[in-house]
Amino acid sequence: MAAALQTAAALMASSNLVVNSERFRFGSLLRSPAGRKGSVLVVKSDGRHSVSFNAGLRGGHLITNAVAAKSEASAKSTDSKPGHEVLLFEALREGLEEEMDRDPRVCIMGEDVGHYGGSYKVTKGLAEKYGDLRVLDTPIAENSFTGMGIGAAMMGLRPVVEGMNMGFLLLAFNQISNNCGMLHYTSGGQFTIPIVIRGPGGVGRQLGAEHSQRLESYFQSIPGLQMVACSTPYNAKGLMKAAIRSENPVVLFEHVLLYNLKERIPDEDYICCLEEAEMVRPGEQVTILTYSRMRYHVMQAAKTLVNKGYDPEVIDIRSLKPFDLYRIGNSVKKTHRVLIVEECMRTGGIGASLRAAIIDNFWDYLDAPVMCLSSQDVPTPYAGTLEDWTVVQPAQIVAAVEQLCQ
Repeated sequence: MAAALQTAAALMASSNLVVNSERFRFGSLLRSPAGRKGSVLVVKSDGRHSVSFNAGLRGGHLITNAVAAKSEASAKSTDSKPGHEVLLFEALREGLEEEMDRDPRVCIMGEDVGHYGGSYKVTKGLAEKYGDLRVLDTPIAENSFTGMGIGAAMMGLRPVVEGMNMGFLLLAFNQISNNCGMLHYTSGGQFTIPIVIRGPGGVGRQLGAEHSQRLESYFQSIPGLQMVACSTPYNAKGLMKAAIRSENPVVLFEHVLLYNLKERIPDEDYICCLEEAEMVRPGEQVTILTYSRMRYHVMQAAKTLVNKGYDPEVIDIRSLKPFDLYRIGNSVKKTHRVLIVEECMRTGGIGASLRAAIIDNFWDYLDAPVMCLSSQDVPTPYAGTLEDWTVVQPAQIVAAVEQLCQ
């Protein structure tokens, strides 16, 4: 296996496939016969490699169709709309597949990401298409394969490392903090670390304390690390593609309860800015800042607030590090009141950092204290009723807005 990895690294980091990657991608596609749909690099575990011209790009027969079949009438109305409908985990897969088609340096590694397709099927079918070295199944050794991914990034590859559960990445915390985030600085700029670390996290459905971790607060203090959180199929795909193309190490947080969220996304290529918040609902009275799963709790509360005569502005911050203080600041200057809603822990969480940033930068525009609703500082209980009590619920958001607007 070590020899095979060295072969793959040599092929991708040293050969013309990397040095002339633009020529390889576009030249081969332009000169390919009409019947060929695209070209991808396939690398086998014995070190052999081949270029396949018959692996269709997105839009071809390789896209999985996990969306339930609809009636003929609804299908006709759906077909008339632009784009295509996908679940969030499929959108992540599309982003991975498109970037692996575009750049032969992109590879995936993690537990069960290969022929099993990942614990949430984000990588399903990619091992068969790209080979078992570009989609590498690893042992249950997070510290080791995360370190291997960082080393691969130093040598010119663009690895995407999957943690089967975000809580497991605590085992790789040394690699992520001391190497991933700092090597660009400590090497005097000799190395860049274009790595994506991604995986599911958050409070699920009775997954217990160890599998309900929210590690945003753990990683936010690491210098050199960017953090983003997806919340819709559209931004999941766009953030995945942008993270892979970034020269910085990026941690992409996915929520276990959002994988089956369905949305129509564009057919054409697009990316989302890694440092930009998303305006979800414009409003005038109060700014509600949130991200990930809590976006939907906030929008549920917003319906109740509108019925009561309030006009909340909802922003999905998406970029957890750095914050988009331009969009956040413009909203604060308009509404003069801020509520932060997060699933992270209250002590030392994203909300605490965001509140400090707002107070530091926009104090003169505030007409009320910045409020923050966070999860309780307790291990997440297994019992479903107790689990719900530990995270913010829509009724609490409604009550907080009413208190802010008094």
